[in-house]
Amino acid sequence: MERISVFDIFKIGIGPSSSHTMGPWRAAQRFVQEISQKEPLEHVAAIQVDLYGSLAKTGKGHGTDLAVALGLNGDDPETIAEQEVIPTFKRIQSEKRLRLGGQHSLAFDPESDISFHYHETLPYHANGMTFRAFFHGGRGYSQTYYSVGGGFVVKEGEASRPEEALLPFPCDRGADLAHWCRLEGKPISDIVLQNELTWRSAEAVHLGLLRIWNVMCRCVYKGCHTEGILPGGLGVVRRAPALNRGLLGPSCHYSDPESWIAHLRQRHWSFREILNWVSCFALAVNEENAAFGRVVTAPTNGAAGVIPAVLLYGVCFCPEFRADEDIVRFLLTAGELGGLFKKGATISAAMGGCQAEIGVSSAMAAGALAERLGGSPEQALMAAEIAMEHHLGMTCDPIGGLVQVPCIERNTMGAIKAITAAQIALSSDPAKAKVTLDTVIRTMKETAQDMSNKYKETADGGLAIAVSLAEC
Repeated sequence: MERISVFDIFKIGIGPSSSHTMGPWRAAQRFVQEISQKEPLEHVAAIQVDLYGSLAKTGKGHGTDLAVALGLNGDDPETIAEQEVIPTFKRIQSEKRLRLGGQHSLAFDPESDISFHYHETLPYHANGMTFRAFFHGGRGYSQTYYSVGGGFVVKEGEASRPEEALLPFPCDRGADLAHWCRLEGKPISDIVLQNELTWRSAEAVHLGLLRIWNVMCRCVYKGCHTEGILPGGLGVVRRAPALNRGLLGPSCHYSDPESWIAHLRQRHWSFREILNWVSCFALAVNEENAAFGRVVTAPTNGAAGVIPAVLLYGVCFCPEFRADEDIVRFLLTAGELGGLFKKGATISAAMGGCQAEIGVSSAMAAGALAERLGGSPEQALMAAEIAMEHHLGMTCDPIGGLVQVPCIERNTMGAIKAITAAQIALSSDPAKAKVTLDTVIRTMKETAQDMSNKYKETADGGLAIAVSLAEC
């Protein structure tokens, strides 16, 4: 199977969707790079893009056209200023022109040069897209890509190609991970760290994961301090700021995430207040995500709030957490668990419904939290299994094709379920468990295959059709 790094699971980018925004964005960048290897970009006379399946049906609400245009324009989702995302797209729309690869001025009208094929799906994956470049002189070049979830992109013909990396502790199943932990007498995070050293130094792993954490924190902080209505037409009001104010009190103001988190750690909070904080953290991230803010895919953008919410729960309210060390180890464990789901099932809502997003993120968070609170590897795997078991069959039915209703609230539920699953696992004997993590991953895959396509991010069923935009 493919070898997946935790940095493949955790990607920094722009909302609202890893599969419908970040994936097409990266595919557009990749297409430009491939063109440049064949011809100077100045030789390109025109570019057209075709979107299929779920990318077509919910692409407008997910900003797929925006992502494609900005990717072709040479902008990068990890570095572009958040406040420039929408204005840049509007400028391309109004001028009907972009700078291909940031270099070559090219006529491009998103309205006519990006086609949404609502009733066609490419055979390999529901999120298919074809880019076509036309050169001066009549020649052309085309390529098809698939956004397979979590920001992962594969090109036609290279799908599921195994990686060549030889890891010291290869893990394709939960049983593999448990085996290596028993053999080495180490926690999951130690095993994952040793695998990560195949790709980068220990310092790079440490600093890279702390950078991921920093982006998560800044996203939560920004979401907790930004009022307003989310874009898209549903009129959804941001709720995290009101929750933040209600919990802190009107006189508490903090100018940066560090002082804000320090205050949360120092105060004594009631059980009810802690639960409200967890919901606040998750809401903040996914409200930012819905507003084209910068988030960390974990393992997707639609489920980006669960991991930060549960990790902040540990950092702020669990005395067992020891600052940076536990943050890094939490992310190592969570990333590995996300990789198991990607290899054994899917992290694409277009293929598996919301169980593939909120369910996987909840399982990742549950297992990581259980380990950091002193659980054994077996208890951590049990926590992940419990969390996913109670998300099986969850549909993806976004109203208006937007990652807002019910997506934002689902992150709060996924976070609370993760904490509950970790607590149950920590008080249980895994040897007596009736269901293993591998069983639940296999069941999730089978459930995804059985699920009607109208519940797989197509906006053709569920709440997406039960609630009309007029009602909103």
